[in-house]
Amino acid sequence: MSTKKRILFIANEMSPYLELTDFAEIVNKLAVKSNETGMEVRCIMPRFGVINERRHRLHEVVRLSGINVSIDGDDYPLVIKVASLPNARLQVYFLDNEDFFKRKSIFTDEQENWYEDNGLRTVLFCKGALETVKKFGWPPDIIHCSGWMTGLIPMFIRNAYKKEPVFSNSKIVYTIGQNTFKDKLGADFLKLATINDYVTKKELEPFKDGNNLALFRGGAAFADAITFGAEKVDKKLADEFSKVKGKKVLKFDATSDLTDYLQLYADLAK
Repeated sequence: MSTKKRILFIANEMSPYLELTDFAEIVNKLAVKSNETGMEVRCIMPRFGVINERRHRLHEVVRLSGINVSIDGDDYPLVIKVASLPNARLQVYFLDNEDFFKRKSIFTDEQENWYEDNGLRTVLFCKGALETVKKFGWPPDIIHCSGWMTGLIPMFIRNAYKKEPVFSNSKIVYTIGQNTFKDKLGADFLKLATINDYVTKKELEPFKDGNNLALFRGGAAFADAITFGAEKVDKKLADEFSKVKGKKVLKFDATSDLTDYLQLYADLAK
């Protein structure tokens, strides 16, 4: 039986597939470094339409077919695709859906209008990522979430998915990055994120504003450790989460060789 520690990276961007902020490259480097130090590594991200399947050699994972995500009474099918990260022996899994992720622009249309269903797309990705891990049957010791689109995941794991054996020993790292949008996720966002009796108004309180800051705040609030992924993050968040009782906090360091992240993973996985 393998004694290797397992780390799962869940991100809405990762180099070389999608680079929206500088942290996309850091996610790549963290995955590679974790792999090189002997951890078992897997990564999950959305398969946005701007990601070239042929160039990056994505292909469907048949054994993971049949995943349907239930949101507010409706079911949404997911197709799971996989690619090998260049120059590294680790796999990146892509969550695809014909209606929500195949668009040729990411969060805004060609006229730069914010998609009205970005809230639903966010819930679909967060729930879909966790349902995919359940289908893996691969219990991660560490789950590192980065990007505002992953903000619901720590809260989901601590509530709706807390009895799932695959997550029973998982420690969560959440990275607060730079704000990248000023819009809101819609008046129905909290309703969409509700899950039976497990996720209620109380658990969704940090997310109530439905904006970029709220997604970061909610993700950090339910994580075991917090890192800062950019030099310029929202001042309110920096003040709020720089020192949090009971949580490990890693501040941004532009000169870091990322060994501080590896040490954080090791400390949490003990």
